[in-house]
Amino acid sequence: LDALGIFDAHIVGASMGGMIAQLVAAKYPQKTRSLVSIMSTTARRDLPQAKPEAMAALMTPPASSAREDRIAQGIKSWRVIGSPGFAASDEELTAAVARSVDRVPYDPDGIARQTLAVISAQPTNELLKNLRVPALVLHGADDLLIPAECGKDTAASIPGAQLVIVPGMGHDFTNALVPVYLKHIGDFVSAVEAKKAA
Repeated sequence: LDALGIFDAHIVGASMGGMIAQLVAAKYPQKTRSLVSIMSTTARRDLPQAKPEAMAALMTPPASSAREDRIAQGIKSWRVIGSPGFAASDEELTAAVARSVDRVPYDPDGIARQTLAVISAQPTNELLKNLRVPALVLHGADDLLIPAECGKDTAASIPGAQLVIVPGMGHDFTNALVPVYLKHIGDFVSAVEAKKAA
């Protein structure tokens, strides 16, 4: 933000990105105009964990490092953790997974490091209790990877946070979910900006 000459910003993150966004807001409140934590967690140790089928889907490696096998495994994984009420079409999902596969080479060590980072993350509850910026917590009622109780805990940890639990939403960003995200995040950010301007 400093490098770009931006004084403050709406900090938005999903999943592991939500965990990072919480840390940014807590450690740099002067740079945080608002916080939006999506399908994320405070990493408190007694919160419900991912459902076994979600972990199995994510931890099962592709049959090989070939593009076709990586795409096939990616589709299987997203079908497990995705949104039952806002499911992607086969064409949409295949295209999204193919873009992801084509963007970066297959790196099992990188996947392991990212998984370890999430598992070993320190809980943010105590940091969040001191947060005094507007906050929205958006979570899917049907998230098998990060259960909705994690979103509820995040909202309960932030004074004045708004909590939105979306029925039928899992752990993904499908075309069908775009209007949901735009409405909730757009309405929230607009309200923050209106209050700031008043």
